[in-house]
Amino acid sequence: MSDLKVAVIGVGKMGAFHVDSLTKRTRGAQVVAVSDFSPERAAEVAGPIGARVVADPFVAIGAADVDAVVLASPGFAHEKQVLACLERGIPVLCEKPLTMDGPTSYEVVRAEAETGRSLIQVGFMRRFDTEYAGLRSLIESGELGAPLVLHCTHRNPEVPDSFTSEMAMTDSVVHEADCTRFLLGEEVVAVTVLRGTPTSAAPAGVSDPMLVLFETESGRLVTVESFVRTGVAYEVRTELVAECGQATIGLDQNLQVKQAGRWGGTISPDFVVRFGAAYDTQMQRWVDAAAQGTIDGAGAWDGYAAAAICEAGVDAVRSGRRTEVKLEARP
Repeated sequence: MSDLKVAVIGVGKMGAFHVDSLTKRTRGAQVVAVSDFSPERAAEVAGPIGARVVADPFVAIGAADVDAVVLASPGFAHEKQVLACLERGIPVLCEKPLTMDGPTSYEVVRAEAETGRSLIQVGFMRRFDTEYAGLRSLIESGELGAPLVLHCTHRNPEVPDSFTSEMAMTDSVVHEADCTRFLLGEEVVAVTVLRGTPTSAAPAGVSDPMLVLFETESGRLVTVESFVRTGVAYEVRTELVAECGQATIGLDQNLQVKQAGRWGGTISPDFVVRFGAAYDTQMQRWVDAAAQGTIDGAGAWDGYAAAAICEAGVDAVRSGRRTEVKLEARP
């Protein structure tokens, strides 16, 4: 079989990483077109790999030699770009969010259902991380008994001042929303947010850190510490508390050094370092599936469910009240 011909839309840090992954670390794929709102940036990424620059993303999506699309464009552009992929009937790997809100995400779910095919994969890469996959297998094995509580930590070293309390929910906690569903195999039905004393690094009016509580349909509880201005590193951890034991992932047990009465090591500076292998695994499995005209990972419904959870979370941030998640019927 010939290589899967891919167009990459949006080549900021994430999109450029995907181009590099497709070109250097993924079998059976070739990036043939690159599109970005900055022509200079697109040329910078496309030039070394011999891909062409296409100014209009919809022209890139519609190109006859494009078999599949990777979307790493801004979230507000995703809805129309994903729908354009559906109209062509080609697989698309869309970075989160699927769209900017629950209703539009649901319309995308409905549009895909009408095609009778699974074409939309959402880039929840933690599903491909060996530790998350291992924890899910442990839960499914029943070795620790029934899962009762998940404790999640999501910390970033820094974010721009424009990063609001609501964005902490839609850009950071969204991963915990998907991981909760991935690990426990059930929907989140309610979200509560506690806004405590903020760090001095947070702009006026922004709550950072925040404590988020998810309730699942069977009554399990999930706590999420969201702290995006720690000034330290990128730290993502999850502890499972079950009936017959506990398990923890994300301890960053990298190189440890002991010297002259002290010891230390390193923790990941950013999300690409921590989850780089997961991104590459996700890409390889998506390429393999896309070559068969389908996907292998979080689908459109997963993207919609995460959007609905975050929508409830944003309401909870603003109101300070427990907010129920509203999910439409699955097509």
